Amino acid sequence: MSFILGISAFYHDAAACLLKDGKILAAAHEERFSRKKHDSAFPANAIAFCLSSQDLTIEEIDLVVFYEKPFLKFDRLIDTYAIKSPFGFGSFRKAMKSWMSQKLWIPSIIKNELKYEGTILFSEHHEAHAASTFFSSPFKEAAILIMDGVGERTSITLATGKDNKIQLLKEQHFPHSLGLLYSSFTYYCGFKVNSGEYKLMGLAPYGVPKYKDLIYEHFVSMNEQGVLALNMKYFSFEVGLRMTNKAFEKILGKPRRLPESSLGQFYKDVARSVQEVLEELVLKLAQIIKKRTNLNKLCLAGGVALNCKVNQRLQEAGIFEEIWVQPASGDSGGALGAAYIGAYHYCNLERIIPENTVKNHIYLGNSFEDSQIGSVLDKLGVKYRKLKEEELLSRTAQSLNEKGIVGWFQGAMEYGPRALGNRSILASPKFKDMQSHVNLKIKMREAFRPFAPLVVEEKAHVWFKIKAPSKYMLFTYEALRASNIPSCVHVDNTARVQTLSKNDNPRLHKLLLNFESLSGIPILINTSFNVRGEPIVCTVEDALRCFFVTEMDMLIAGNYLVSKSENLAFNKSNLKKVSYVVD
Repeated sequence: MSFILGISAFYHDAAACLLKDGKILAAAHEERFSRKKHDSAFPANAIAFCLSSQDLTIEEIDLVVFYEKPFLKFDRLIDTYAIKSPFGFGSFRKAMKSWMSQKLWIPSIIKNELKYEGTILFSEHHEAHAASTFFSSPFKEAAILIMDGVGERTSITLATGKDNKIQLLKEQHFPHSLGLLYSSFTYYCGFKVNSGEYKLMGLAPYGVPKYKDLIYEHFVSMNEQGVLALNMKYFSFEVGLRMTNKAFEKILGKPRRLPESSLGQFYKDVARSVQEVLEELVLKLAQIIKKRTNLNKLCLAGGVALNCKVNQRLQEAGIFEEIWVQPASGDSGGALGAAYIGAYHYCNLERIIPENTVKNHIYLGNSFEDSQIGSVLDKLGVKYRKLKEEELLSRTAQSLNEKGIVGWFQGAMEYGPRALGNRSILASPKFKDMQSHVNLKIKMREAFRPFAPLVVEEKAHVWFKIKAPSKYMLFTYEALRASNIPSCVHVDNTARVQTLSKNDNPRLHKLLLNFESLSGIPILINTSFNVRGEPIVCTVEDALRCFFVTEMDMLIAGNYLVSKSENLAFNKSNLKKVSYVVD
């Protein structure tokens, strides 16, 4: 078999991934095309992109693999509601409506939506996560640790990978979950579950861990065998529409913070406390799997693996010689893992170890030729300049050095939650007020949110306490020259570093060097090209919308430079008429 399509859908962050003989050809999130943040719908647009990117029809797909087993998850829901009956009927009724309308009929949906007549397989949720991280890693053999909210029943999995096979060693089942523990505190601190966890992580350094002992005393414990236990007396997520209850609030002494209300020191301290608890529990699991497997490499996936402070603690602990974190560790990465299960477990293909470059792991989405970009700009009446690369980069670097903010739309769109240099907003880190300005005027989000530094890989060790490349913004590192780059160093003197080599992204690497020649700093702020509540931009039209509704100064799309100052008379209503969905 040659072409395998992996699909994740119907919970959050639906996605599709296309493999050929074990090599990733294309992958994308449905949200980028539908423009619905964390879209969970069947990823029809993402699948259409994957197929069209290789000029394929659905008849040429040999195997479709879905990222979990719906009947196992349904069985867990029925068991849970039966135990808790008559409580949670409202939640049960809402859940059953979704299950009866679509989630129990996934084979039929795949066949009907895609007009597909071939073989359909189902991996288990954590099996897909494990496959996504091990088979994308540079390791021939490794320990695997999967941590998220919950799959079918599983919330924590210990496994190993060797050659083209994954072996599951131990599972922890719902409702005892590190992901749900952290999400409960995300909810308590007033952020949205399944999307606000990174806000809680960003808030934590502003507090002190004064409630850590209280959390251990009342909410969570882990024994020496690594068995996690949540005290469900304080949580409502089993059958309720809330994560926590009044008993939870009574222990902490204050009610849940309402979204958009002010963030007092109390909630900052709570965030820091649960962050440290999470770090300590993950370290304990890492020590247990190290002792059990005696392997020197570790692969991580699941939503918890996107907590870069946890990853920093793991790396600094030195339990493993090397750690690989799957860049799309959340449910979107389940599409990749499902496809890998099809390739290696079902088809028994010989494993291909991918070269560790951003192009192989991240730059897997749609792209646009200059002719396509120019056509859109002309159609909408946008004024622009088309420049050769040398002048384009020189002008961009000069604008950045003079405190300009640039929308950067280049090459293939990123797969995973991070914009890593093709759908990015760039700014200079040397200005003290740049963080608050980009947060409030560009991203339209909370002022406390930190920004990631994009740094020339060969010079990263001069600016950060870092020993190896960190290409995917998945680890934080201590800053060595924080005073020179105040807008991309967090309050705890760490930064979520992205290193960039010439081989990863030649044009962006050249821009960094151009900026360094003007500023003496080989670093730029890199944040995703979107505003709050919106997915990362996908099309040229999306980029223009975001550019014109924010205070960005310049848009660089392919070889085209669009300046805000030269488009003051542009009629933004023109953009409302353009479809969000890629043709």
